[in-house]
Amino acid sequence: MRLLLACLLALLPLISHAEDLGTLSTNEVDPNFLPNPFGTGNPSDPNSVTNELGRYGNPYSPSSATNFEAITAPRLPDQEGNDRGRLSMNQYDPDSVSNPYGRYGNLYSPDSLNNQFGAGNPYRSDSPTNPYGSGWRIEGR
Repeated sequence: MRLLLACLLALLPLISHAEDLGTLSTNEVDPNFLPNPFGTGNPSDPNSVTNELGRYGNPYSPSSATNFEAITAPRLPDQEGNDRGRLSMNQYDPDSVSNPYGRYGNLYSPDSLNNQFGAGNPYRSDSPTNPYGSGWRIEGR
């Protein structure tokens, strides 16, 4: 019993709670729509991706979506919990949606936001490019 408790306590720092940073979507009716200045896109919110002084919007922060060398940029899970990469401008990160040769940024990858026939299809209900769809959550760690 003590061994089990010790193992659980040792793993506790590894379990991280994901912060909801908004929705990557073109649906302007969604209250979590990222460009909404009164919702999750508020530039005064310290956890907003649009706040240039915050953790996720500062171009010098390692967790920022706008940093070209970001290491821990926000994640993009879809509505079913599938990983859709990182919201990052880092073209060398294999998980970045900006990497033209990676799984999530390649025009021909079925998991890519940039593939209009795959995950980025504007007719899919969960696609961020669908103006009436639900989009993908943006998760910070």
